[in-house]
Amino acid sequence: MTSLTGPALRLTVYVGENDTWHHKPLYSEIVHRAHAAGLAGASVFRGIEGYGASARIHTSRLLSLSEDLPVAVVVVDTEDRVRAFLPQLDELVGEGLVTLEECEVVLPRSRPRSTGGTPAAGRAPGPEGTDPEGKRSL
Repeated sequence: MTSLTGPALRLTVYVGENDTWHHKPLYSEIVHRAHAAGLAGASVFRGIEGYGASARIHTSRLLSLSEDLPVAVVVVDTEDRVRAFLPQLDELVGEGLVTLEECEVVLPRSRPRSTGGTPAAGRAPGPEGTDPEGKRSL
């Protein structure tokens, strides 16, 4: 995994939540492959309403249409690394939409930030004045 700041590429894959790859949710397979490829980060977002190529509106508001809601898988990393990942998506995504957008990572965060030399909120100090990760607090 990389800590990324500066210019990046955001890859978004739009699929249905019922789409599968070898009996697993397709969105899960995409996330696991992105992780295995060492990409900086991936998240899955479930839509509450949408439509795609079928032009059929799927919504969580009506019980009869609440099946197969839209899902967006978002991956962010450098342009080279994201573009190197695209052939895997070509294998996985039969129906759906894949987009690329330039973006800029300004504040990468992998854990809660502590302030004023004290442990992050909700985390107790460790033994002998160290924080929970073993670093000495001032």
